[in-house]
Amino acid sequence: MEKTSKIKKLERHFLPKDFTVTNWETLEPYFKDLLERKLTNPADLEHWLKDMSEMEAVLSEDACWRQIKMTCDTENKQLEEAFNYFCLEIQPKIQPYADKLNRKLVESPLTSKLGEAKYFTYLRSVKKSIELFREENIPIQAELSVLQQHYGVISGKMTIEVEGKEYTLQQAAKFLESHDRKLRESVYRKINERRLADQTPLDELFKTLVEKRNQLAKNAGFQNYRDYKFKELGRFDYTKEDCYQFHESVKKHIMPLVDLVYKNKKAQLGLDTLRPWDLEAQPAGIEPLRPFTTGEELLEKTIACFSKLRPFFADCLKQMHDMKHLDLDSRKGKAPGGYNCPLAESGAPFIFMNAAGQMSDVTTMVHEGGHAVHSFLSHPLELSSFKEYPMEIAEVASMAMELFTLEYLDVYLDNPEDIKRATERQLERVLTIFPWIATIDKFQHWIYENPHYTQEEIAVAWKRILAEFSSSEVDFSGLENYRASSWQRQLHLFEVPFYYIEYGIAQLGAIGLWMQFKKDKEKALDNYMNALALGGTKTLPELYKTAGLVFDFSPDHIRELTEFVRSEYNHTVN
Repeated sequence: MEKTSKIKKLERHFLPKDFTVTNWETLEPYFKDLLERKLTNPADLEHWLKDMSEMEAVLSEDACWRQIKMTCDTENKQLEEAFNYFCLEIQPKIQPYADKLNRKLVESPLTSKLGEAKYFTYLRSVKKSIELFREENIPIQAELSVLQQHYGVISGKMTIEVEGKEYTLQQAAKFLESHDRKLRESVYRKINERRLADQTPLDELFKTLVEKRNQLAKNAGFQNYRDYKFKELGRFDYTKEDCYQFHESVKKHIMPLVDLVYKNKKAQLGLDTLRPWDLEAQPAGIEPLRPFTTGEELLEKTIACFSKLRPFFADCLKQMHDMKHLDLDSRKGKAPGGYNCPLAESGAPFIFMNAAGQMSDVTTMVHEGGHAVHSFLSHPLELSSFKEYPMEIAEVASMAMELFTLEYLDVYLDNPEDIKRATERQLERVLTIFPWIATIDKFQHWIYENPHYTQEEIAVAWKRILAEFSSSEVDFSGLENYRASSWQRQLHLFEVPFYYIEYGIAQLGAIGLWMQFKKDKEKALDNYMNALALGGTKTLPELYKTAGLVFDFSPDHIRELTEFVRSEYNHTVN
C-alpha cells in the first residue's frame, strides 16, 4: 500500500495566514461570518463546511499547544495561566456559537443533499452535540477543564530519594526491577508513602470533579454522569451492559491466565510468596533490561524498529523529530504519563512521555508511535471532524503497534535471551492489563451512580472492586493502607473520565490484528493502515471490518483471543 508520510500544514483560506488566537474580540467576527453567511446551493454548504473546519483546526491546535507546554513544565505559572485563559475566557464563548452553527447545519435543507455515506458519522455526532448542549453547562465545563489539570500539577511534584539521589516516581520505578528484594520493597513503600502524602488534596480534587460532572449530567436531563458521558463520547455501538459483560468475561477467561503469569513469576524468582514489589523483578544473576539510556537513543532505535516494520511508520517519527514534536525524558516538574496529541492544523502530532531507561518505556514509545501514525494517516481527510476517530479504534492503532514491533526487538536488545524476556514481559502485560482495565471501568460506573459518596464509601467500593480483579497469587497483606487509595494513580479518572474501557476493547482488536500479522504480515499492515486512514468517517463496526476484525467483546470472542495469547506466551516461556 503506497502512502506518503510527508505531512503538509493545512493551507488557510478563511482565516488570515498570520492569525493567532489571542482573545475573543479578534475571534468573534469569524464566527459571526459563519453564522450569518447565506447558503443557497450545495457548493455554498461545502465551502462553508471547509471554512468551519479550518476554524476548528486552528482553535484545536492552539488549545493543544497550551496544554502540551503546560504538561512539559507544570512549574511555569505563565504556561498554566495561558492554558487557563483559553479554558475560562475563550472556550466558553465559542460553545454557544458552535451550537448555533451545528443547528444551522442540521436545519439547512441543503444538508440532505450531502452524500449520506460520507457525512453519516459526522452528522450523527453533530446531532448528538445539539442534544447535549446546555447554556448553563458552559461555565461548569470551563471550570472542569482547569480543575482536571490540577492532577498533573500535584503529581508532577512527587519525588522520592533512593540511595541519596532524588527521582521522580517514574524514574524510581526502575528500582522495582532490582535483584535486591529489600531495595525493591523499600522503593515500593517510598513511592506509595509519597502518594499517600497527597491523598487528601487528590481526594478533595476528585470529589469536586465528580460533583461538577454530576451537575453537568443533571442539567442535560440525564440520571447520572455515566449515561451523559456515554452519549458525549459517541458510544453508539455498545452499552453499559456490554461493559458489565466485559468485566465478567475478564474474571472468567483472563484471571486464570493472569494467575498463571504470576505463578510463573514466583517460580522464576524462587519465592514462596509473591509480593507486589516482586512483579517487575528479575531473577538473581539476570540484569534488568536496559534498552536505551536517553530519550534521544529511544527515538533513534524506535525509528529503526519502525523502518523494519514499514518505512512509512519511521518517516512519521522522523518528521516529528524535525518539527520538535517530541518530549520523551522524565524530569521533575513534568506531568506524569504519556500521550500523543494530534495537532489538527500542522498534521504531525506531539508525543509526550516520561522515559527512564526501562523496557516499559519502549512499550510506551511504540504505543504513542502507533497513535502518531494514526494522526498522519487521517490528516489528508477533508474536514477536521472527519479526523475525530473513536477511541476504540485509536487504541487499536497504538496497542497493535506494541505487538507488531515484538518481531523487531533486536533493535533495542542484542542478546536473544533478553529479546525472549522482553517478549514474555509484553505478553504478560497484554494479559495483566485486562483486570486493571475492568477494575477502573467498574469503579467509574460505581462512582457516577453514587456521586454523593462519603470517603468511607468510596474506599469500601474501591477495595471490593479491586479484590474482584486481584490475583490470588500475589500477597498484599499489610498493604491495605496503600491499596485503599491506589486508584489515585490512574490519571484517566481525573482528566478523561470513562476513557478506559477503550483500552480493553482495543486490546482485543490489537490481538486480532496480531493474529493476522502472524499469518500474513503485509496484509495485516495494509488492513491496519486502511482502517486508520478512514479517521472517523465510518462507524466503529465498519472501521473494525476494514481492519479485518469483528467488533465483538462477548465471552466467546474474548476466550478465542486470549487462548491465542496463552499459546504465544507458553511458546515464549517454554
